Amino acid sequence: MASGYTFLKNGYWILRHGKSIPNEKGLIVSSMENGTLKQYELASEGVHQARLAGELFLKELSEKNIGLENVRICYSPFSRTSHTAKVVASVLNISLEGPQCKAMADLRERYFGPSYELTSHDKYPDIWTLDEKDPFMQPEGGESVADVVSRLTRALTVIESEFERCAVLIVSHGDPLQILQTILSAAKIHNDDLTSIMQAVSIPSVLSRHRKFALQTGELRQLV
Repeated sequence: MASGYTFLKNGYWILRHGKSIPNEKGLIVSSMENGTLKQYELASEGVHQARLAGELFLKELSEKNIGLENVRICYSPFSRTSHTAKVVASVLNISLEGPQCKAMADLRERYFGPSYELTSHDKYPDIWTLDEKDPFMQPEGGESVADVVSRLTRALTVIESEFERCAVLIVSHGDPLQILQTILSAAKIHNDDLTSIMQAVSIPSVLSRHRKFALQTGELRQLV
């Protein structure tokens, strides 16, 4: 399963979690402590979105003649993402507890800091405005875009070390998936090892543009 990137051994799809209870309530839930609580898993509409995403993923795998034995699902341990991954895995008839699935803390939501946690999601634009000015600047007590790049690089390195010629589905959150697409898009012009490439593209002019890769809840996208 070729990735389209010379420095990656696997093919990759990304999926933003389905509509969650925090989405419905208009809440920012970004800390590991809160994000893993069952009360913040998928809303009923999100379960439906996850099922549709699973069916679309299955269709794309079939069209590319990729067997289910070559599928791997790597997901954030937050309740809304693990719930999404579980629904998708059930559509593919794969066990979330089996060897084909892996919860990875480095795929978690971007932590926006204590001043934003459990407040209105109307505050997201404040953070994204800061990102445009300086993606290395952290919201007070939270993670910068560059911080998220560091752990996404770790996650990709682990995935690449454990799997080869697999179709990897990454189930994560809006900001991390925007940022992942941003760095991989910039990395296309490089031909080096993964860590060196990620360091090369982690510059303000690249990282400040992550919002252009925004995903809707439940949206599946192949990384070509």
